Amino acid sequence: MFVLSISSLKGGVGKTTVTLGLASAAWARGLRTLVVDLDPQSDVSTGLDARAQDGATISDVLRSPKPSTVRAAIARSAWGEGSRGVIDLMVGSPAALSFDTPNPSIREIWRLEEALAVVEEDYDLVLIDCPPSLNALTRTAWAASDRVAVVTEPGLFSVAAADRALRAVDEIRRELSPRLQPLGIIVNRAKHQSLEHQFRLGELRDMFGPLVLSPALPERTSLQQAQGAAKPVHLWPGSSAEEMAANFDKLLDRIMRAGRLGTYAEAPATGDDEAPVTRGRQRGRSNR
Repeated sequence: MFVLSISSLKGGVGKTTVTLGLASAAWARGLRTLVVDLDPQSDVSTGLDARAQDGATISDVLRSPKPSTVRAAIARSAWGEGSRGVIDLMVGSPAALSFDTPNPSIREIWRLEEALAVVEEDYDLVLIDCPPSLNALTRTAWAASDRVAVVTEPGLFSVAAADRALRAVDEIRRELSPRLQPLGIIVNRAKHQSLEHQFRLGELRDMFGPLVLSPALPERTSLQQAQGAAKPVHLWPGSSAEEMAANFDKLLDRIMRAGRLGTYAEAPATGDDEAPVTRGRQRGRSNR
């Protein structure tokens, strides 16, 4: 099971939209996928149209990550199954905000990792939608993750936020979770005809080199339409939706190489960003 946090330290860059697009690509690829809604706004829960039957949520999991609570908080998405993958959701809740303290204890930070250990054999991929801050919830997500994808857009303040996020990932890796690495930067809402956006894209590539992932995602209304209807973009009609689906497929390829998932399971590593992860949750215990 490969765990990826989707993060941004600046709100309004489309982090949840990217999470849902990646979930759609994983669903279309046939991966057993769990989406964890750790953002108290709970928008990804709305986009996946899933509710736990007995009302349990991520808030209950963070309070007590025992197996019965973890499984009770997971619901099947309304996206369906068939020949495609399974998308489940660890349901979000505004109550999770009470856990987003600035100075969490070590025990609190590792609770999501303990929860994911319960479902280690059930999923190939876990996508964690993080809140746009670096308080306890984001640290909890990163401690449970193998990689972090930083979402930004081609604007001055977003570029600065991406830099802060990557520095924070390095800090968490050094101080808390040695296995954690950045997957890279996903550029969202790019307007390729905009000179300002072209300049900022060049600035990002100059600053971060190969960490800037391709393709940059253009702003398309079809993506918002699909998510508003609680449907995967891979099922939404029209050429614009097909373009966005293809873009998310390419980003998923990078994730699969990093996690050695599916057809990439036996592929040789070609760099640090694609180094194999150590299998099994709880694998950071000796370093805590």
